[in-house]
Amino acid sequence: MNTTEKAMAEQLASKLSNLTPTQQVINQTPTQQVYNPTPTQQVYNPTPTQQVYNPTPTQQVIYPTPIQQAINQTPMQQVLKPELLTNNPLHQLIRRDRGMMTMSDDNMMVKQIHATHAPDGREFDVRPLFQLVEDILNRATLVADPSISAVQGRIEASEDRTHQGSFISLLESLSFTIDRISCEIASKSFGGGDAHATTLSIFNQLSTYSWDAKLVLTLAAFAVNYGEFWLLAQIYSSNQLAKSMAILKQLPLILEHSGPLKPRFDALNNLIKAMMDVSWCIIQFKQLPLKYISQDVPALATAMTHIPTAVYWTIRSVVACATQITTLTSMGHEYWISATNEAWELSTLAHKINSILDLLKKQLDLCYQYIDEKLDAETFQKLQNLFQSVHIDNMMILRALICPKDDVLPLLEGSTKRRVNIDVLRRKNVLLLISGPSIPHDELSVLEQIYNESRVSGNRMENQYEIVWIPVVDRSVVWTNEMQDRFETLQATMPWYSVYTPKLIQRPVIRFIKEVWHFRNKPILVVLDPQGKVVSPNAIHMMWIWGSTAFPFTSLREEALWREQTWRLELLIDGIDPTILNWAKEGKFIYLYGGTDIEWIRKFTTTAKTVASAARIPLELVYVGKSNKREQVRKCTTAIIVEKLSYCWQDLAMVWFFWTRLESMMFSKIQLGMTVDVDPMLREIKKLISYDKEGGWAVLSKGSLVFLNGHSSTVLPTFIQYNSWKDDVPPKGFEIACVDYHNKLRSDSQPCSRFEFPSDFGKIPDNIKCPECLRIMEKYITFGCCHDENAFNALY
Repeated sequence: MNTTEKAMAEQLASKLSNLTPTQQVINQTPTQQVYNPTPTQQVYNPTPTQQVYNPTPTQQVIYPTPIQQAINQTPMQQVLKPELLTNNPLHQLIRRDRGMMTMSDDNMMVKQIHATHAPDGREFDVRPLFQLVEDILNRATLVADPSISAVQGRIEASEDRTHQGSFISLLESLSFTIDRISCEIASKSFGGGDAHATTLSIFNQLSTYSWDAKLVLTLAAFAVNYGEFWLLAQIYSSNQLAKSMAILKQLPLILEHSGPLKPRFDALNNLIKAMMDVSWCIIQFKQLPLKYISQDVPALATAMTHIPTAVYWTIRSVVACATQITTLTSMGHEYWISATNEAWELSTLAHKINSILDLLKKQLDLCYQYIDEKLDAETFQKLQNLFQSVHIDNMMILRALICPKDDVLPLLEGSTKRRVNIDVLRRKNVLLLISGPSIPHDELSVLEQIYNESRVSGNRMENQYEIVWIPVVDRSVVWTNEMQDRFETLQATMPWYSVYTPKLIQRPVIRFIKEVWHFRNKPILVVLDPQGKVVSPNAIHMMWIWGSTAFPFTSLREEALWREQTWRLELLIDGIDPTILNWAKEGKFIYLYGGTDIEWIRKFTTTAKTVASAARIPLELVYVGKSNKREQVRKCTTAIIVEKLSYCWQDLAMVWFFWTRLESMMFSKIQLGMTVDVDPMLREIKKLISYDKEGGWAVLSKGSLVFLNGHSSTVLPTFIQYNSWKDDVPPKGFEIACVDYHNKLRSDSQPCSRFEFPSDFGKIPDNIKCPECLRIMEKYITFGCCHDENAFNALY
């Protein structure tokens, strides 16, 4: 600087130093206005820099900056309505969200997002990427959520495909898109942009992707920033680099005040969980097998209509969550603690998404139900085809019935109570004992006795079969712990194989058992030969009549056994009471009788004994009860014993077995196609069963030969009127004279014939001929009650 210029500068400085305060305001340079402002300038003419770094109290009220609003609120700002004074990004988002959330009609929004949707046909499996995002978001949690552990278990239990080469290649191709969306979310959330506009901007950038891909890519972009935030929070105390970065983001201070911030984080976590839940639901729709369901199915069509809306609100919630985190790191914990609306806004979004999720879940359940029905129908048809094919062994059949899902140990061995593989039944005759989850004690004990006798018979062919219990459970009934305990208790008593759990028996198998094998509720015994062919649809009747002698329990064997039988006492009593069989061998007259009318029983036994004495014949009377009314039978048995009226069975299981065998004889013959007009033995069996339904009855035999089968209305009068036919006894013999007079009375009075088939019985005949007159019987639906409290538990 030369001498002249130096002199001019000193002169100017001297003039300025002598100015009054007013002159300093009027004549101040721009630089002075910034670094040395007067109080008046600070109020009436502040620069932008002054507003931020050196605001006056008045400026803080009249011209607050966004940061001043959040961090340096004046008392007046705290009193005045915050929505009118604040202008920070989060409040801008909240105001716009509130307007959008209260719209009753989303048609415009739906049209806008549909206008951005232009998929180019490229498809990729979003599940590995979603699994990765889910893992990040579930681990990036400040407060533990009990529901997270279940989700985390699903992640860890699922197949980890995030390290496979194909996924790495896919991620490389998607990384640019994810980064771009991440930057979009970060910049708009910091700048306080319109949430709807930001959401549409994301839709525009993802226009070529499918709905589920848009969703997962956006979540991945959010997870990048959100995961980084919480990763620093989790490791900054042990990593110096993380610590320095955390300080820049104010994380130590935020975590120090995590207690007051807990409601905000809870709301944030709840919203993120809702976002992930609805995303997983949408992904499941995408994974539905198109082979079994199409978009014209109402449930799927409804879901596809709502999925774009669900995607919109989920992406919009991502924007809201990102704004929360950005606001926290940029404005500090003081703002979050003082704010009152943010948690409510997040909760409102979570409620919105959960409402959509409930609707989608309902439609998804309907879709699964529809698919299950299709799969069940396909499996049912495969079962039918399987049983119509020829096989080298029974393994394919048994696996299809018992363990279609390849359970390696589906059976429980009766003797050792160990789980075993189904191969133990390979190339054996298998008897499938099919029942409900419980079996009447009487049936089980008799069947167990027959089975154990076959095991003792050494190398005889009768022991070359295995029984497998298949419990059929109604899938619509909830399987309780109490039911499981009863099932295991019953299972423990069985000496044969049993299915380990009823859950192994699938719905198509249950349908096959009911429709093809006519199972209702009463136990049936389906017989498979070593090649898995059904040789008897129900051998339970053979088992009750002949036991293991009926091996191999085929229909041909059943026919052969019937050809060997005649209508004799051994057929009725065999396997029940050896005492009666001994009487038959001695040639005694044996009268079997039944009913529950104790007065008729007294008259019949007394009169029969009187007639036998007069005719000088050796007589034994045997009371065999009734097919139902168990308690009344018990009372009659007690009276007979006390009054010494006749011989009787004190063990009511013997009474049950007598009537079960008799009914099995009828069902066996009906199953073989026999009719009363061509089968005299079936006719007599039906008569006896019908008489049991209509009062008392009696079967008279001499030795093994049964010569009379009559109803109480004709048998008792025949004995009462003995004097009318006693003269025919010497020339004809007692039995013929008795039958002739009985038939004379019978022609004058014939009781109605009646048969009852329980509703849980298997295949009921379309029609039945009367055993008396051979006409087709009328069919009725009957409701009955025997007022027997123990009958249900004891017999059925």
